[in-house]
Amino acid sequence: MTKEESKQLSPLTLAYLGDAIYEMYVRRELIERYAGHTTHDLHKKATRLVRASAQAFTVAALMDKLTSEEQSVFRRGRNMHNATIPKHAEVGDYRAATGFEALLGYLYLTDQQGRLETVLALAKQMTWEELQR
Repeated sequence: MTKEESKQLSPLTLAYLGDAIYEMYVRRELIERYAGHTTHDLHKKATRLVRASAQAFTVAALMDKLTSEEQSVFRRGRNMHNATIPKHAEVGDYRAATGFEALLGYLYLTDQQGRLETVLALAKQMTWEELQR
């Protein structure tokens, strides 16, 4: 998909895909790091990393590492009106998480695998230790 075609998609569609990408990345990394742990322990660790507040923390730490194009995609996702917001999430955190997920979906759909891996690795490096405490 071209960048222009992907920009025609709803940011919520990009976030839908980005959510799955981030969840799979987190699970893969946790399995590699904590291979001997139970699936229950892995799930608890993953939940700490993928919840809206954690993603908001992550994207705030990453913002100055993103290109202007990536920041634009993030803002489109963040500013998109969501019909419902989970009761356990703050509105600002949920919107920031939606923007982060939209960015991941955009990078994937535009076949920017190298950049996607870089952004995910930066997210892990910059924030995961803090979020696991």
